[in-house]
Amino acid sequence: MLDDNEVERVLVVTAHPDDVDFGAAGTIAGWTASGVEVTYCICTDGDAGGFDPLVDRAEIPGIRRAEQQAAAKAVGVTDVRFLGYRDGALEATQDLRRDISRVIRQVRPQRMLIQSPDRNWARIGASHPDHLASGAAAIAAIYPDARNPFAHPTLLADEGLAEWAVAETWLMAHPDSNHSVDVTDRFEAKLEALGAHESQTAHMDDLEQRLRGWGGLNAEAAGLPAGRLAERFFVVATA
Repeated sequence: MLDDNEVERVLVVTAHPDDVDFGAAGTIAGWTASGVEVTYCICTDGDAGGFDPLVDRAEIPGIRRAEQQAAAKAVGVTDVRFLGYRDGALEATQDLRRDISRVIRQVRPQRMLIQSPDRNWARIGASHPDHLASGAAAIAAIYPDARNPFAHPTLLADEGLAEWAVAETWLMAHPDSNHSVDVTDRFEAKLEALGAHESQTAHMDDLEQRLRGWGGLNAEAAGLPAGRLAERFFVVATA
């Protein structure tokens, strides 16, 4: 596994605004604090989300984009990109693979953080169909697409984007996590990030309690001391 001091740039790909904050905001806060540049690539605008029936549905994409930008700022991320696919209908198409490959070639990250394309039956809520599709498209973009100059040839021919190989990939909500990050000291940043997603979390009176509960279970599974909080990932070499 790469040492963090070997990583200058990280690219995160998720299906919806807030996905990265539930899964990895504490870890990302640690990366940015150490000087790593982090970019978010969000496949949809979360236009099927929200809980308030009085909000005009046409306003939801703009609301959720703004929420994700505010949440990103809470953990030190300023580069947030949206692909604009329809929430609830995401598929690992060639178009989505090309669009993620484009961002990979633009950002040229040493590490990527994506969603698991494998269903986690122990955490069914983490395996939304859009999450699985985002993960499947992202790993296909990592290998073989982005590193192959002859894949999606318009990226090179029309946009001048040369191939790029991502050295390491971290997966969120994978059924068999193999790496944990102690985020106890970054918990307040994670809580602030999720609080920024008001359309998704304002109705949760127990948000902090939920996050502490999940983080505590992750820490326990990782063998960390009582009272610590963790985020868990499956890490794989991809170059």
